[in-house]
Amino acid sequence: MSTLVCFALKEEAAPFHKIAAQHPGVITLIVGIGRQNAEKSVRRFLNSGEPKLVLTCGFAGGLNPDLKLGDVVFEMPLTPSLSPSDGERVAKPGEGLSTKLLAAGAQPVKFLCADRIATTVAEKKKLRDQTGADAVEMESAAIHAVCAERGITCVTVRVISDTADENLPLDFNALAKADKSIDFGKLAWAIARSPGKIGALMQLQKQTKFAAEKLADVLAKVLQG
Repeated sequence: MSTLVCFALKEEAAPFHKIAAQHPGVITLIVGIGRQNAEKSVRRFLNSGEPKLVLTCGFAGGLNPDLKLGDVVFEMPLTPSLSPSDGERVAKPGEGLSTKLLAAGAQPVKFLCADRIATTVAEKKKLRDQTGADAVEMESAAIHAVCAERGITCVTVRVISDTADENLPLDFNALAKADKSIDFGKLAWAIARSPGKIGALMQLQKQTKFAAEKLADVLAKVLQG
């Protein structure tokens, strides 16, 4: 195993599975939503073996108004590896990945790892103003922390599934269980109370499918490179 590719949801990973199957050294892992689930899943996985590179992938909400639906964005680790013996910089598996991502059409950005889904334009603007981040997601900080403990290079590669000027049709935070997965009973009740939201939810489903395919395309080019 050379590369572990983490996704929070199976829907995010679906288009990538066929690509991963063509690369024996690539493993995909569904870690669940949020930092706690991500940390637990990655720690458990790494107990059975360590990859040379970890990618934390999936959807991200746009905070920068310039980012469009389907834009693939990434952030490289900030701290270079140092050899404990002589302090010289040591090349790591992530070296050259930035060049490959740029060539594949991805954009470098600053991410915010949040504890809740940013569901409104107002909330996204507030996060942008407070942090200067370009995109928001919920798992990468935890995955980066676990990898840093073990000296494994970790890179965030995400795709914009909803833009800065877009409200989500429902407050998905209010529909989540304690483990942050969607409570489908609550979702059904929310739809029953607001049937006018069905069209917007179907549109969101189309957007996320499109976004997942765009992310898979970029990851395929990077792996082939």
